[in-house]
Amino acid sequence: MKNKKEGHKDLNPSALFVLAAGSLWGFMGLLVRTLNRVGLASMDICFVRAVITLITMFFGLLIFDRKALKMKIRDVWCFIGTGAFSVSFFNYCYFKTMTLTSLSVAAVLLYTAPAFVMLMSAVLFHESLSARKLAALGLAFVGCAFVSGIVGGAETLSASGILFGLGAGFGYALYSIFGRYALEKNYSSVTISFYTFLFASLSTLFFVDAGEVFATIGSSPQLTAKTVLLVLLVTLLPYLSYTRGLKGMENGTASVLASIEPVVATLVGILIYKEEMSLQNVIGICLVLGSIVLINWKNKQK
Repeated sequence: MKNKKEGHKDLNPSALFVLAAGSLWGFMGLLVRTLNRVGLASMDICFVRAVITLITMFFGLLIFDRKALKMKIRDVWCFIGTGAFSVSFFNYCYFKTMTLTSLSVAAVLLYTAPAFVMLMSAVLFHESLSARKLAALGLAFVGCAFVSGIVGGAETLSASGILFGLGAGFGYALYSIFGRYALEKNYSSVTISFYTFLFASLSTLFFVDAGEVFATIGSSPQLTAKTVLLVLLVTLLPYLSYTRGLKGMENGTASVLASIEPVVATLVGILIYKEEMSLQNVIGICLVLGSIVLINWKNKQK
């Protein structure tokens, strides 16, 4: 006797990798606040993230997987894209937006990224723009607006702030695009992450005083150890996880799932830094979680 179950809901395993990446990115505030206290600016922190990740990966791959260090020169554009055009560019625009407008507005403008990803992926990779995807995108964006506190608040927007914010979202989206090209050339998530941070390190080097940055981090063994551990937690692990997740799903879907980041960041602020939980936060969290459920909700017959 056969049991036929209709309407079975199945979660793509790759979604777990992307959700894990977004969740880990949500702990970024721990690193930023730790290094801000010792006098490092935003671009200094971007440089620290890239260099520590690069060094850790280099020695790790040198010992355990040297083949992952191989890269064909003709494919270097993929990694310049993920490293310089995405990671470095989006960080610069994001930090600039924070100086021109409020943090909440900067966060919401950053999460225009899923819209850029969906549009570019539709053109470049012929991914479909289904009603379910668009609905999930809308839920995620509105949810981020509630989580950040922009909804219901009196915010002043400048033209330059909006442009830099949109630049941050566009740069953030480019990682999914260039990363997809690298995956299609059969590079592993480890190789992609390594060369991403190689070019991110090189491109941010021009904007910081590297000697002063390293002297600050090395001022005490405790600070050095804490910085390295936090960088691995909020940079290396999530980028490896996100790139791995891209293997099993479309770019647009992955970008929506990654919007779990501001939700986790809000919870970190509440639980660790004793920030207040407002009704807007609760509504935003529910909307973002709803978008994640919607983007993965598929009916199948078994």
